[in-house]
Formats: sequence, C-alpha cells, structure tokens
Amino acid sequence: MRNATLLKKIFAMTAAAAMVVSLAACGSSGGSAPAATTAAAAEAPAEAASGAAIKIGGSGPLTGGAAVYGIAVKNAAELAVEEINAKGGQQYELKFEDDAHDPEKAVTAYGVLKDWGMQASLATVTSAPGAAVAPMYKDDHIFGITPSGSSLAVVYEDPDNAANPFGNVFQMCFTDPNQGVASADYLAAHTDLGSKVAVIYKNDDNYSSGIFAKFKAEAAVKGLEIVYEGTFDDSNASDFSVQIQKSQAAGADIVYLPIYYEPASLILTKAAAEGYAPTFFGNDGMDGILTLEGFDTSLAEGVYLLTPFSADASDDLTKNFVTKYQERYGDIPNQFAADSYDCIYAIVQAIEAEGLTADKSPSEFCDGLVKQFTSMTFNGLTGQDMTWAATGEVSKAPKAVIIKDGAYVGVED
Repeated sequence: MRNATLLKKIFAMTAAAAMVVSLAACGSSGGSAPAATTAAAAEAPAEAASGAAIKIGGSGPLTGGAAVYGIAVKNAAELAVEEINAKGGQQYELKFEDDAHDPEKAVTAYGVLKDWGMQASLATVTSAPGAAVAPMYKDDHIFGITPSGSSLAVVYEDPDNAANPFGNVFQMCFTDPNQGVASADYLAAHTDLGSKVAVIYKNDDNYSSGIFAKFKAEAAVKGLEIVYEGTFDDSNASDFSVQIQKSQAAGADIVYLPIYYEPASLILTKAAAEGYAPTFFGNDGMDGILTLEGFDTSLAEGVYLLTPFSADASDDLTKNFVTKYQERYGDIPNQFAADSYDCIYAIVQAIEAEGLTADKSPSEFCDGLVKQFTSMTFNGLTGQDMTWAATGEVSKAPKAVIIKDGAYVGVED
C-alpha cells in the first residue's frame, strides 16, 4: 500500500502525536441540513445506495474504550446519507472502517477505503489515528473532514514545511487550542461559577496538555486565577486522591478538566467521597460520561461542558435530528454524532456547489472540495455561518451545556 519510507514517516509521526482519544444542502453559501427524512429511508442501510453513487469513507473506533465516539460518528453519518439518498438525485455510499483508536489499524483502514474508491472521507474520529493517516491524504490527494479529531496534527500534514504546510483534511470540531482559549474566556465571563480555578490534566496526552497550555495562557490574559495545577499519566490514572485534596486545600471553587470522560468519572467519584463540590468544567472529551458503564451519573450533576451542540435545543433541525437518532439507535446523540451529521451535509453542499459527479476521480473531488470549503458558509447542527481557514480549522461559536437530571441541557446566557 505504501513504501517503507512513507510508513516509517507515518509511524514516526504517530509516535510523536500519540495520545488517548481526541478527542468531529446546496449552494456555495448559507446551506443547511434538511429537517426531515422518511421512515423508509430510516430502514435502509447507508451502504445499500444503488446506481452511480459518490463514495464517502471514514474510520473510527467501533470497538475498544473509545467506541462511544466512533459508534456515534458512524450512526449519524448513516442517518445523514439515508436522508440525502431518500430525496432522490445524486446518491451517496458510506463505508466506515473500525480502527479501534489505533494508528496502525487506521493506516490499514485507509488502505481498504482507498482501494474501495472513496472520493471523499470523514477521515478519522480520533486524533492519533488522524495524525498517522494525514500524510496519506496529502500524498494521495484525497479530501477528508474529521468530525472530532481535534489535534492540529490531523489538519497539518507537515507544520515545519513553510512552503506547503497544509494537508487535505479539514475539521468540523474545534481544535485543541481553540477549546482552551474558549474555556478560559467563558469562565472569565461567568464569575458566578467561581473565581479560583484548579486544573487536573493528563500530561502525557497531547489533547489534554495542549488544551491546558492555551487555557493557562488565556487565563493570564483574562485575569483568571489558577490556584492549583494537577497532572496524571497512564501510570497513575486510577487514583486522584492527591489532586482532589490539593484542589480543595487551595480553595478552588472551579475544577477545570481538559480530559476524557473515563478519568473524569473517577475524579467526580473521588470528589464526592471527599465531600468536595466545586463547579466542574470540561471540554468535548467529557461528552460520553453519561453513558459510561458502571458510573453513577448522579455524580455528574452540575458539570459544565463547552460544546457546539446541545441535544435539548429547540430549533427544528436539532429536534428532528435527535428524534430520528433516538428512533433509529435508541440513544440521545452526543456532540460527536452531531459533528458527523454536519460533516456529511457539508460535504454534500460542497459537492453540489462544485458540480461534482460520481465519475470524477478522488483528486478532482479533492480540488473541488478544498475550493468550496475555503470559500463557503455552512449552517448545521453545531453552528451557524461556519467557515474554514486554509489550514482546515473551523470557525464557529461554542456553547455551554450543563448536566441536569441526567441529561445535557443548554445554558442560557
């Protein structure tokens, strides 16, 4: 599939970027996803599209500890493809491979999808696999947009190449730096949540440490007081007694957790046992904590997340999506599902605006989609008037949600 030199480059990038989960219409502007689908479409498998279908690929963890993310992305992409195909006209075909949040398996999945003939892609769900395959999308000139791979390594093929630093992978989710900045800005603007911040982050994880670095820098600018910085890594990710005790002793009334839901669940459990009840605040990696097996979700009551999607929003697009997702999959969609749904509709908007058809090559698709994504505006579940920079980074406004009565509820400013 690739020569030995490229594979060595890929795995070298992977080792450098290795991390836990990272943890995402028509016309050239103002497009949005339709608000309804048919019952018949909901029953038809997404991969059963007939005729000359445009092929969309993607990979993510459908098994393993990160499966909650990959399954949500796959489900929502299927739903979007079914809705689009049910309208008639150009048909689309989806093929989604399990990469188990493993960079080597993501490279294998990429090869399978390329051999299948994918013309556009959802890239990968998580960032370490995304960093591994980013050079392949670049070299093979195939367009991708990741729903949830938030690391800059996913969108930059080679950040040291000043002449041509960008790959062909765009992002629907916020980048790690943007999450850190937005979190500090939100807390500085909402002093009712607290005034003294403790941070607990994973220092061997690029997602967590990257968000924290930007959060700390922005906190200094905004006059936000960080009274304690606690870290952990893979070797001590099961006991958070020290971090909780030091946060409490420092008088922190906010605990910022730029981490994933599994260690966050242990922190919340330990804090409750210690009688410590600050405001807990997290990012997109904590979306999934309410579905974590064995976790007492009552301990997550009052937790804030900064996210671009709230399942309880009252707009017709969100209500339709949530209803259809629940009917089809028996679950409330999370942010990763919403980002995936938006990815499909954004791809289709760009394809239709560019006039691309199923007989065009992946390279022709790549040229057209990059052109559209760097010039169009998109309206979807996770934001209005979204645009993309040449780097592939998305611009859209974050929203805060709070966990209330076991559900994510939008916070009104």
